[in-house]
Amino acid sequence: MITQDIVRRLWDEAGYGNIAIWADDTITVVPPEYSGQTAGKGPLCILKPVALVNRFELLDFALNDEELLTKIETTIRAAGGTVTRGPRT
Repeated sequence: MITQDIVRRLWDEAGYGNIAIWADDTITVVPPEYSGQTAGKGPLCILKPVALVNRFELLDFALNDEELLTKIETTIRAAGGTVTRGPRT
């Protein structure tokens, strides 16, 4: 999973729900009141787009923000997932 791909998804889904990161490297949109279980399995973590990317005026700012990228990577790794930072533009 690439960190910048997650940021893009957060940006696109802001206002539509939260983002669930799954152990099989899939990303899905879940409602804000999501209970954390689907078919008996829970996501590694749930990221809240508005809280993470709403402060940025442009997507490019979010894609290159060291603090945001590190926060996402730390959250996923702490949950047992793997994530790699892509090249900066």
